[in-house]
Amino acid sequence: MTTTSQLSRRGFLQGSLGALTLAVTAHGVVSAAWAADAAPQKYGAESMPGGTVDDPLAFVSIAADGSVTIVAHRAEMGTGVRTSLPMVVADEMEALWERVKIVQAPADEARYGNQNVDGSRSVRHFLLPMRRVGAAARQMLEAAAAARWAVPLAEVKARQHEVVHLPSGRRLGYGELAAAAAQLSVPASAALRLKDRADFRYIGKDRVRLVDLEAIGQGQATYGMDMHLPGMVYAVVARPPVVGGKLRRVDQAKALAVPGVLKVVEIPGFQGAPGFLPLGGVAVVARNTWSAMQGRAALEIEWDDGPNAGYDSAAYRQTLETAARTPGKPVRNQGNAAQAWAKAPRSARFAADYYVPHLAHASMEPPVATVRIQGDSAEVWTSIQNPAAAQDAVAKRLQFKPEKVKVNVLLLGGGFGRKSKPDFVDEAAIVAQAMPAGTPVKLVWTREDDIQHDYLHTVSVERLEAVVGKNGQVQSWLHRSAAPTIASLFAEGAKGQQLFESAMSAINMPYRIPNVRVETAEVAAHARIGWFRSVANIPHAFAAQCFIAELAHRAGRDHRQFALDLIGPARKIDPGTLADSWNYSESPTLYPYDTGRLRGVIEAACQGAGWGRTLPKGHGLGLAFCYSFMSYTATVVEVAVDDKGEVKVLAVDMAMDCGPQINPERIRAQMEGGAVMGLGLALASEITFAKGRVLQSNFHDYEVLRHNASPRLIRTHLVNDNHDLPPGGVGEPPVPPVAPALCNAIFAATGKRVRSLPVRTLA
Repeated sequence: MTTTSQLSRRGFLQGSLGALTLAVTAHGVVSAAWAADAAPQKYGAESMPGGTVDDPLAFVSIAADGSVTIVAHRAEMGTGVRTSLPMVVADEMEALWERVKIVQAPADEARYGNQNVDGSRSVRHFLLPMRRVGAAARQMLEAAAAARWAVPLAEVKARQHEVVHLPSGRRLGYGELAAAAAQLSVPASAALRLKDRADFRYIGKDRVRLVDLEAIGQGQATYGMDMHLPGMVYAVVARPPVVGGKLRRVDQAKALAVPGVLKVVEIPGFQGAPGFLPLGGVAVVARNTWSAMQGRAALEIEWDDGPNAGYDSAAYRQTLETAARTPGKPVRNQGNAAQAWAKAPRSARFAADYYVPHLAHASMEPPVATVRIQGDSAEVWTSIQNPAAAQDAVAKRLQFKPEKVKVNVLLLGGGFGRKSKPDFVDEAAIVAQAMPAGTPVKLVWTREDDIQHDYLHTVSVERLEAVVGKNGQVQSWLHRSAAPTIASLFAEGAKGQQLFESAMSAINMPYRIPNVRVETAEVAAHARIGWFRSVANIPHAFAAQCFIAELAHRAGRDHRQFALDLIGPARKIDPGTLADSWNYSESPTLYPYDTGRLRGVIEAACQGAGWGRTLPKGHGLGLAFCYSFMSYTATVVEVAVDDKGEVKVLAVDMAMDCGPQINPERIRAQMEGGAVMGLGLALASEITFAKGRVLQSNFHDYEVLRHNASPRLIRTHLVNDNHDLPPGGVGEPPVPPVAPALCNAIFAATGKRVRSLPVRTLA
């Protein structure tokens, strides 16, 4: 059975002496000796077929007994990355999976490259580098065997953990060759021989289970909440109830009188933009979490609510609606949409507004971090998507050199973007600094903390306006987005969505329309706005995909055929002057918007759902599609709506084209999870504010999809397993089409349009 463990980089190298150890960087494959001795440095990213490399460093070691150790440098939060990337290495090097051990890398971007698990980039950016390091190991083992046998290199071949001399049948195990192979020069990138697809043993197959599966199932896996060290103390924080609020006064006497409470520590608030800094407040430290929570409840605190004290989500919705109906800042403009609208008869004009509320990440495991400070160094154990950000935050807080802060990356019980922001790790460091040297501090967020102090998904009003000719052809398209921006995290007073947000299903639209204008409204943020699974694709796709369904209905056309005609024939769209903002930081040359691939997923989802079939009364099918994170997705939802207006989701058909399908089982799992999460956002989830405070506190009032509301059937359809294409993302793309497909299905079943989320009931 493949095993996993935590291991320091130096410990890994020391344990590999006398064995073959390789690293891959943006400059190619190098020996581990070079990697160990070279001074820490950053390398410029390079573009290559298969994705853009963000300074990856991945290590492979073969011990004398033949066991293979592969470092996972990306955090595991349910996507399967700790399996998929090492699996790629093992396949290329012809290693037997049952003889592979996975070790988790700590934070060290100078050595391992980018470690931020965000943006569905892990396989997209690291597939080719991982293939290269595996191929280099295989070729060095083959060269070592050929030298030992004194035979031509062409006569030897690595096969399933052995190197075989083809004419004689002689065999040597990897362990027998490791020491000799380690003395050889690493093949240059140009000399690497990657496997043909026909020779893959694991890539693209359903043969490899999650490396953590047994440990998770048996309760033996270590998440952040499971961390325990001798002498550990526990902390919780009372935070300002309003973002930007400050502590005015605290009486800690009653808290200190609670049995088990050890200390009360003030957490300084942020100045200016919130960034990844703590919100501030008061921490209570105790011998156990329960005592810390009771101590927090006993604090007598007076807050200054600050500039966001009047934030009310209902009133703010009206602000957004007004902004969405007012000309905004153009981010895409072709033809003359305003003129086309002005000249069109009223009967040809159509406009609609769509609303998506604030959303909380609500990961199964709330944020938690353990910090221990000893002298001029600190060690962190946490479930974090962005280990380097945690390392930097702690180093800055403690005024240590970053290399003096070790961040051990544990399994994440969900993340969805929340755990790439290390404010909770920073809080733990502050408390640890206030305790006696060497005291481990475990700082825990409760569910209420998590819901009420999250980096929320932005609230949004999207306005769509179109002119439709008598022939049903769309003549003009205006998409105006009114939503606070993620940029407000980093620039105080930043207003309106930025280009990288507009590039998520607003700017990069694939329709054949002569007059197109996309605008953003400059509205202020009154909460911490953060990235959330699929980010701005959620509101943009919700609005655009519902709007297209409405246009099809007005034209008396079948939605599927109307959408395909609007997209037009298969072609690769030239973004022109919008190239820099077209693809969420990826090259539009490497990843062109291919409408043929989009058409393919629409056809696959519709075929899977039986589009066009006769349905019982009160049933409906709804379609939506989206291009996000370099992948193409389409979803068809079937609903049944009863006489009381209760919506029941019967089935979801999801099609995805992510290019090469590296780990199909994980792709299907992410699609199924995306369907459930997307339905939860559409049917139940909503964060609201009054007097600057989040009104929800736990799963009783911030609802996620319940088991009885889940669809009876989720069918996934993987399309276009083309290994000549660069890989697309998988974790985030399933979510955006779900809500609009659901709402379009509700209209098909009832004739009622839904333009505001969550749906909850039609009564």
